[in-house]
Amino acid sequence: MSSSKAVKSHTDEPVETVPQDSEPARPNDESDSPSGGDLAKASADSTEQDTTNEAGDTASKAQDRLARFKALKARAKTATDSNLKETAAESQRLSTDPALLSSLSRKHAFASHNLLKADTEEAGEDFERKRAWDWTVDESEKWDKRIEKKQRHRDDVAFQDYRQDARKVYKRQLRGLQPDLEAYGREKMAAVERAAASGGLEIVETNDGELVAVDKNGTFYSTADSTDFVENKPDRAAVDKLVADLQKAEEVRLKKRRDRRGGDDDPDVTYINEKNKQFNQKLGRFYDKYTKEIRDSFERGTAL
Repeated sequence: MSSSKAVKSHTDEPVETVPQDSEPARPNDESDSPSGGDLAKASADSTEQDTTNEAGDTASKAQDRLARFKALKARAKTATDSNLKETAAESQRLSTDPALLSSLSRKHAFASHNLLKADTEEAGEDFERKRAWDWTVDESEKWDKRIEKKQRHRDDVAFQDYRQDARKVYKRQLRGLQPDLEAYGREKMAAVERAAASGGLEIVETNDGELVAVDKNGTFYSTADSTDFVENKPDRAAVDKLVADLQKAEEVRLKKRRDRRGGDDDPDVTYINEKNKQFNQKLGRFYDKYTKEIRDSFERGTAL
């Protein structure tokens, strides 16, 4: 009994056990790796750097936009000022009568001419000789010819006979003639090609390389005896120009006729001169109310 108690008491005491094959304590690996505070600091630094870069980019973009905006404002101001100046100039130009400016310029030229002439004659000098100092000999001769031509035209205004009148019309039409040299060249080349194809012409090259059409007799094409002009067909523009010239001539003729009548557009001419016209007007004031029905019947062709 005593031995069993002894064993029981022995077993009731706590016994400390020591592991035999346990591994030695490992050192903490966190000492070799960065801590959480270091990672947070690095992340904050990178975020701050990114924010700084973005702020710099935003500031540079804002400066660029501001510079462009200032340039646009300057251009707009320049355009506005230019438009205002042009508008003022156009308004002044429209408000000024060109005929008045021409008249003032002509009066100023006459006044300057008369003043220079008076001063020259007062000094006892030759006015024409002094005025000729401002012109060359060639310019003076051209001016004299121009004045002489104007005087001839001025003297040739009065009606002489129908032949002279037709000559004046012809010369006026010649002054207004504007030949189409390009169309003439095309028609000439077409005529030369047709004649060369038919065997009537031969193309010869000159020493300077120019191609010349020569007929069988060795003369240049075309001569005064050529009849190719009868095959000419004017274009639509030439026909319209001819019609316009004829209409203009007819309008001038009718205008002169109305002017000779004193502006009366009445087609019923019952007088032979101005005195006879006045006499007929006096008769008409008294008798038109009685003869109106007879005249209307004559116009309708129903008079007995």
